[in-house]
Amino acid sequence: MSEADIEIFRPLVLGGFGEIEHLAGLRDDDDRLVGFVGVEAGKVEMLFLDPPVRGQGGGKLLLEHAISAFGATTLDVNEQNPQAVGFYLHQGFRIIGRSELDGMGKPYPLLHMSRQR
Repeated sequence: MSEADIEIFRPLVLGGFGEIEHLAGLRDDDDRLVGFVGVEAGKVEMLFLDPPVRGQGGGKLLLEHAISAFGATTLDVNEQNPQAVGFYLHQGFRIIGRSELDGMGKPYPLLHMSRQR
């Protein structure tokens, strides 16, 4: 994703906080927000981690919370992000479909994934 695209998505993500049905955050030992997950109607709509804390179990913790507390069973992931795709596959999600464009019509193919409860 280009820096220009990130600048487009940043306000959309921030604006989505007030609209999302369920939202949970992850804080570090210094009480700094290092990640969050948002779920709407059983679908993980956003899961972000600060890059320095990746690989330490925070993503798994947030995803497990989204599943157990918010009933999340589906999500979309950018096909061009193999780290994220691998993470979700490792967490028990399976690819059930694919779209050539993202939700904004940008050329970022999405993989649609689902997980059994």
